[in-house]
Amino acid sequence: MATSPNTPMRKNARANRERILAAAEAVFGASGELGSTEDVAARAGVGIATVFRHFPTKDALIEAALVRQFDRLTEQASGLAGEPDPGRAVRELIVTLIETSSTKLTLISLVGESGQLPPAVQEATGRVQAEIGRVLARAKNEGVVAGDVTVEEFFVLVRGVGQAAATLPAAPVTLDRAIEIICRGLAPARPAAGRARGSRRDAQR
Repeated sequence: MATSPNTPMRKNARANRERILAAAEAVFGASGELGSTEDVAARAGVGIATVFRHFPTKDALIEAALVRQFDRLTEQASGLAGEPDPGRAVRELIVTLIETSSTKLTLISLVGESGQLPPAVQEATGRVQAEIGRVLARAKNEGVVAGDVTVEEFFVLVRGVGQAAATLPAAPVTLDRAIEIICRGLAPARPAAGRARGSRRDAQR
């Protein structure tokens, strides 16, 4: 009988499940639909029967691997919400989302072929967005991010760079510059130099 994340499992069974999911993320993230459950079993160091005992179909395995990746992103975002420096937290969040874009986009393309993501994946993305919202809210309160920036707008910016990096890898220096540009774009607007000087002159009159 197949198991689910909510089904109590023995310690070795849980370890097998984690190895299978990690292998699935690597195999399908790199090979897409050409990846196979046999490849996953070999990479995880388990028999194919063990894979199917946990995940009865290839689709179920890919979906679980994607949910696992989103859950890890949720944990990372949750940790960054407590980072002493909110500006650094936002930058690290952007870097993490971009670095995981390639695998994430590939897995999403495999589970969302109908144009609709499975409910479990939708729930996982909702959890990620909620934690990212916490990181942004703290950055707004500290004046690092403009108060009118939304989570959706943040995702559009980061997703664009992530997709570009996944399809046409850029030099590290170029990617670092792109991230800096995103961070500057998220920051509150500063008064123009001319207006600021004019205001000071008016105040001195």
